[in-house]
Amino acid sequence: MTPKRNALITGASSGIGEAFAEVFASEGFDLVLAARREDRLRAVAVRLEQRYGARVHVMPTDLSRRGAVADLCADIEARGLTIDALVNNAGYGIPGLYTGASWDRHEAMLQVMVIAVAELSYRLVGGMVARGYGRIINVASLAGLVPAAAGHTLYAATKAFVIKFSETLAHETRAHHVHVTALCPGFTYSEFHDVTGTRDQMRSVPPWMWMDAVTVARQGFDAVMLGTPIYINGRVNRAIALLARLLPQGLVARIGRNAGRRYRKTTEDA
Repeated sequence: MTPKRNALITGASSGIGEAFAEVFASEGFDLVLAARREDRLRAVAVRLEQRYGARVHVMPTDLSRRGAVADLCADIEARGLTIDALVNNAGYGIPGLYTGASWDRHEAMLQVMVIAVAELSYRLVGGMVARGYGRIINVASLAGLVPAAAGHTLYAATKAFVIKFSETLAHETRAHHVHVTALCPGFTYSEFHDVTGTRDQMRSVPPWMWMDAVTVARQGFDAVMLGTPIYINGRVNRAIALLARLLPQGLVARIGRNAGRRYRKTTEDA
């Protein structure tokens, strides 16, 4: 019997990460789930094992800690696992103006959303290339494709990095049947805005701008299987990204500033 492929998913305890775990399990993958909340991970693992018969390894990990990626990869190796698919999903935002939060918080965010993404990809892509098969999905955001507004200062910058990094890595590895996709969702129903404390601001976002996490994950899975380097979820988000490229940049910047005042928590608004 041919062994199942393994998918490593970070930030898998809720939201888009949990949805990716569901999609990969439904497609016949076994899973390695990483996140900080062990209890939530185990609940996800039990549900997916029962529903799909997947073998699920739970690996509680705080990716904001230096050395966490190396420890996670060592644990994976010690269990005799190979990783055939990687979903770099862990992430969050820091609301408010840049100097409104301590540098320690910003550094931890960069560790999770830039360093961990690059390091996990670096540590695992070599094996994928050697085996002639691999899939990497780096969860970016529409925010990385449109002009930035005040608030969540590093968030869009990290996502822009993820998009360019993924696009370049995709070109390097495509000939080896390793596909890399930067997934760019817009507003998605998840715990993201609860964690950042911006749920109240989000109530004014029109319902037609939102997508559900399962749809986002399914589209991401299909995109990476097709070898699409950058995938923007949803017609509305694709239209926004296109307009951001085509409209005069001064106008786009004004629209971004106005959107920031409406939807982002900054000390300017206090």
